[in-house]
Amino acid sequence: MDKNYISNTKLITSYIYKVFPLVNRELDIIAGMCTNSKDKILSDLALRSIKKKKFHALGGSVYALYPMAVVDDTIKFIVSFQTISDYLDNLCDSAGIYDERAFRQLHLAMSDAVSLENKTADYYRFYPYKEDNGYLNALVDQCRKQISKLPSYDLIKEPIKKQVKLYSDLQSLKHLGTDTRQKRLQSWAKEYLSDYREISTWEFSAATGSTLNIFLHFASAWDKNLKEEDVRNNELAYFPWINGLHILLDYYIDYAEDIETNELNFTSFYTNQKECERRLMYFVDKSFDACGKLQYPKFHATIVKGLLAMYLSDPKADKGFNRFTSKSILKNSGRSNTYIYHKVCKVLRFSGSL
Repeated sequence: MDKNYISNTKLITSYIYKVFPLVNRELDIIAGMCTNSKDKILSDLALRSIKKKKFHALGGSVYALYPMAVVDDTIKFIVSFQTISDYLDNLCDSAGIYDERAFRQLHLAMSDAVSLENKTADYYRFYPYKEDNGYLNALVDQCRKQISKLPSYDLIKEPIKKQVKLYSDLQSLKHLGTDTRQKRLQSWAKEYLSDYREISTWEFSAATGSTLNIFLHFASAWDKNLKEEDVRNNELAYFPWINGLHILLDYYIDYAEDIETNELNFTSFYTNQKECERRLMYFVDKSFDACGKLQYPKFHATIVKGLLAMYLSDPKADKGFNRFTSKSILKNSGRSNTYIYHKVCKVLRFSGSL
């Protein structure tokens, strides 16, 4: 059994009854910070990101239960960082703006949030709305406050910065106009694909769109005896496999909605539903295989099962042909207790907790 690992039952119990209330507390505090912006559109987009994407913060905060992580401080970092991510996504996606320069400037907030060296930038410099009453700066400061407490920050700062850069590049390009976004993303991804020969342009792009490896690196850095080898193994497991699975599942359930609204959806590049299922299963298998090489394999395997349970319990996962694909993935994942997590997520969704 993994040293310092807690049982599946205890993990689920701690997650629901300990982590969820702390996440809700932090989100309530953050929501109170964004109600007085002079530019009302910024307040509206900030509040919408908290209300509509709450499950991102809830899901990511499972890393607060990583062995040796300080629960409260880890949740403060994850919730603040994920809120920055979701807020910026709304600024780039929901305000009718297609300015790459503005998007890249906004995403400097994510770079600053994980760096103790950077001075905070003027994030709204090229954006038409600017007066957020200090909201974005406060989120950045909260992240940096928690980062500064990590005993092994120096070991994880470069992998975190690398993922933030990839994430920022992705967001700055995928929100461009429909006439340019696809070509720009293909050109960008081409620079990296020689290192990831088992995946496509769009699967690589999906892996860059997850924050899970950032949260893992943060949580692991509470261990003062963390080794470079552990950091490297974590990175190889999460990128592209667990990160990629995370975002591909997200796009999979949103496919019909995204096509209707002309949003770029990475699963739309699969030839058909069967290929989509086959590639999702490939990422599932590679993710589980990668877990076995990590310091706490059972914890990471639980993360993978949780991703499957969370996304495939969404009502959209049962619509149309998704119904058959979702059942097949759950059945063929080869881990029977994934069904238990799936049922738990169904109950949480029904109760409004998720």
